[in-house]
Formats: sequence, C-alpha cells, structure tokens
Amino acid sequence: MNNVKDIHIGTLIKQIVLEDKIKISRICTFLNATEAEINDMYNSESLDSTILLRWSKLLEYDLFRIFSQHLILYSPPSKRERENVKKKSTVPQFRKNIYTKELIDYIIEIVIKGEMSRKEVVQEYGIPKTTLYRWLVKYSPKINEQFSK
Repeated sequence: MNNVKDIHIGTLIKQIVLEDKIKISRICTFLNATEAEINDMYNSESLDSTILLRWSKLLEYDLFRIFSQHLILYSPPSKRERENVKKKSTVPQFRKNIYTKELIDYIIEIVIKGEMSRKEVVQEYGIPKTTLYRWLVKYSPKINEQFSK
C-alpha cells in the first residue's frame, strides 16, 4: 500500500487475506463472526478498534501503523509542537515521530524518481530537511539497487 492518504481498511484487510490465503472458516472462528459480517468488514472504510486489533493479530500485520503513518505524513503540527509547550499529562507522550522503513523507502523513491523534489517533500510531509538528507545518504544506494533489478 503506497498511498496512506486515503485509507480503506476493509480493502487492505481483504488484500492481505487473499495474499496469505487465509480460509474464511478460520477468519470466522477467530473473529467470532459470520461470513456475511466478514464481507461487510471488507467493504467497510473503517472498523472498530477492537475488531481492528483482532484482525491485526489474525493477519500478523500491524494495521494501526497505517493510521500512524497517515498522521506522520498528513497531520499539521500540533499547537504544542509549534509553541514548544511541555504539558504534564497522564496519557503517554511520544517524543519523536517514528518513521518505518517502508515510509522511508517510499519517500526516497519519489525523490529519486523525480515525482517530487526534496523541497516539495519537506513542505508536503513536514519531514525535517536534515532528516530527509540523512535518509538519502543512508538509503539511496539500496533504493537504486532495487530499481536496477
């Protein structure tokens, strides 16, 4: 899944099920659902978080990470980030954005292919310029090898 801007989680789940050739009987048993309910989930753009967690376990695939990547790429900086406000909270606070290898590869690929310039990537996705340049130095040779095969 290259596009994390428009997420249709049911379609993605169905794609993983087909690729992994998971039998519908196993899915129904694991999720305690009927075949019709499973098909409804495939057609659903969003799912309840507990159901999504069960699917993640069944598929052995972190479906929540897709949403995290969407937040990293497409959400504007929070007011706290813009103002450097440190507020005490009881909920977990994350110090840094976590960029997955897949996301880094995708960003480097669009720069190497010329789909976006470095400046456009920095502006569009809010990735710090130094981080992007570090990725290009570190991962570009590996990406170039993939294109040449």
